[in-house]
Amino acid sequence: MNRRKFITLLGGAAVAWPMAADAQQTAMPVIGFLSSASPDTFAPFVAGFHQGLRETGYSEGQNLAVEYRWAFGHYDRLPALAADLVGHRVAVLVTTGGAPSALAGKGATKSIPVLFITGSDPVILGLVTSLNRPGGNITGVNWFSYEVTAKRLGLLQELLPHANPIGMLVNAKGPESRAQFTDAQKAARTLGRELILLNASTESEIDTAFETLVRERGNALVVTSDPFFSSQRNQLLALATRHAMPTSYSERGYAAAGGLMSYGASLAESYRQVGLYTGRILKGEKPADLPVMQSTKFELVVNLKTAKALGLEVPPTLLARADEVIE
Repeated sequence: MNRRKFITLLGGAAVAWPMAADAQQTAMPVIGFLSSASPDTFAPFVAGFHQGLRETGYSEGQNLAVEYRWAFGHYDRLPALAADLVGHRVAVLVTTGGAPSALAGKGATKSIPVLFITGSDPVILGLVTSLNRPGGNITGVNWFSYEVTAKRLGLLQELLPHANPIGMLVNAKGPESRAQFTDAQKAARTLGRELILLNASTESEIDTAFETLVRERGNALVVTSDPFFSSQRNQLLALATRHAMPTSYSERGYAAAGGLMSYGASLAESYRQVGLYTGRILKGEKPADLPVMQSTKFELVVNLKTAKALGLEVPPTLLARADEVIE
């Protein structure tokens, strides 16, 4: 082969390689990942999602691409973010961070498969027609966050048998806030406790809520499950420490970061399940044929270091039931 032909072939290969790479990238499925929260607090859950993907043979950057959109607790941004992902013609739209994201995803498309992860009943929300046969283009995971609010109130009462009244922090902009408080009120009456409703949907309103609780002589607090509160975890923990307020939270991340106690479904496991469903849909299964998965793994976490700082003695019976004790 003469020098001119070699250079010509080399030049042709140099052009062909990027074209082949572009074709491979074009063929790579793209997942849209929508969240109402922020990437810093949700990093462990995203890791669970990727674990589920890997178990079905998919890995970001190798045979899969992911487009992320974060609302940072601003629920009004979700419809536009969902529409943006749909405009990118993603293969699957994964909506995380509770009901607001799921509803935005459902409203954005009737054709692209949509997966949700929510703590409230997806049938009541109107996401699916039934848990076993979702119908349409949407299915996902229900992790029962709101159904266990009363349980968390009971665990807090077990730790603080004389605490009364007890504050309950809810986000009035969340579609489930009223139901959460109503269920907790019923449990509080059974326990002979008074609940103080504290609404907050902004950083300043969280500050005000703690001031109100202290002013009304509340001596314990339940922070309900809400993606906005997850985004404001550091603020909530700092205020609980400043006011020496024994507080119960909805998921392990709070207790691991210094919160007194948490009880709820394992979100990392729930996100793994969403990753599994994503992989199955990419392989050809239809959302209508995939029943809504329900979380079965729940975690009670107690932070003994925080309890000691608050001057609290955790009952041995409570410690014995804890899935994790942080010392």
